Amino acid sequence: MADAADPGAVQDRGRDQVRSLRSRPERVFYGWWVVLAAVVGLFWVVPITVYSFGTFLRPLMQSLHASRAGISVAFTLQALTHSASAPAVGWLIGRFGTRRVIAAAMALLVCTLIALRVFSGGLGQFYIAYAALGLASSGMGPIAYGNVISRWFDRRRGLALGLSTMGIGLGAVFMPVIAQHLISGFGWRTAYALLGVCALLVGAPSLLALREDPRELGLAMDGDSPPASTVAAADGAAGLTAREAWRSQTFWLMACAFFLSGAAAQGCVVHMVAMLGDGGLSARMAALGSALLGSATMIARVGAGYCLDRFFAPRVASLFYGFLLVGIGLFLAGSSAHAATAGAFFIGLGLGAEADIIPYLISRYFGLRAFALIASMAFAMFVLAGALGPLLMGAGFDWSGSYRGVLVLLFLATSLAVILMLRLGPYRFHARPAHVSQQKAGQVFQAHGGG
Repeated sequence: MADAADPGAVQDRGRDQVRSLRSRPERVFYGWWVVLAAVVGLFWVVPITVYSFGTFLRPLMQSLHASRAGISVAFTLQALTHSASAPAVGWLIGRFGTRRVIAAAMALLVCTLIALRVFSGGLGQFYIAYAALGLASSGMGPIAYGNVISRWFDRRRGLALGLSTMGIGLGAVFMPVIAQHLISGFGWRTAYALLGVCALLVGAPSLLALREDPRELGLAMDGDSPPASTVAAADGAAGLTAREAWRSQTFWLMACAFFLSGAAAQGCVVHMVAMLGDGGLSARMAALGSALLGSATMIARVGAGYCLDRFFAPRVASLFYGFLLVGIGLFLAGSSAHAATAGAFFIGLGLGAEADIIPYLISRYFGLRAFALIASMAFAMFVLAGALGPLLMGAGFDWSGSYRGVLVLLFLATSLAVILMLRLGPYRFHARPAHVSQQKAGQVFQAHGGG
């Protein structure tokens, strides 16, 4: 009662409560544990099926008595299966949740890799196995994890996506080297099986930490205070339907840019070890060169994520497509080992940003209402290009004895991707202001008589 009669006491109490809100010690926001779970989960499937494919290429050719183009068909089938199944995976995520879809995909990955140890057939059975790996890639790839990350982060979404996809970058760094050692010691069949066992023992437990929505734990996006949760929930529900997105010009400009850049980047990545070997590097040094490409992808993921939160995303995408152009140009300009190694690094920079750029652009232009389905269609275009690029590279080499003609074509495709990306208009869904939670605290202060 005394406080009610004393305006100064009321004002002091309001200031004390605001100070309490601002000075309360904060624990680590659980969203960062979700990011860590994504890092562990993404370490496996794409690094095995994409970045290590070049390491397995020569042993597969010798064992299965096939040409480069013949082995590349397996990668193409994997990419086609991934692309074709992506819309269904997006629907399944919306229907049953991301965790269940990732768990089923991980089980398929492990079983397929272990089965390669005992399969005794020829090229046909290997094709079937890689088609199954395409299904696994679709279910536990960047879009599945990006769907979760985008619901935990808004203002720091770019950085969170970049950090989460570091799992792919780390896998791209270490997986080719690990695969090379396993192939040298045990043969390619056992190497695949051992990778499958490791994926089970390390990747599966990461699912326990995965939570699909901050509201499950009574939290809000970006670690804002609970009073902001209603605002975050409303923002998270905003967005276009999948049909509305697919009818827009913006979506198809994006999809075409993803397709063109994806054909160039993935075609070079799959044949990277072979291209480095053709440049005079030993098998071990070529594997290390491929690992350098992986290091570049990891740098690009964090760098692109940081930039996406601060600069207009289409310009960020164009910058990293420019790195891809530089890498292809270095392979075209010279045949020295140094030029080839530098080219591998720049191609890694160009490829590494895609896993950040695709989900970020989808969330800003189309919102989160139907994120999984829209993003899966966009990513399907990128993966479909991954089916075409390596096949063109292999066929071009078998026909002419050189990668040069196909590299010129991929250089032109990437240049067109830059032009298309720069034609995107302004965002439809912007990040929430950073002062939302401070506004809530200010309301508490005003409610207690603060001035």
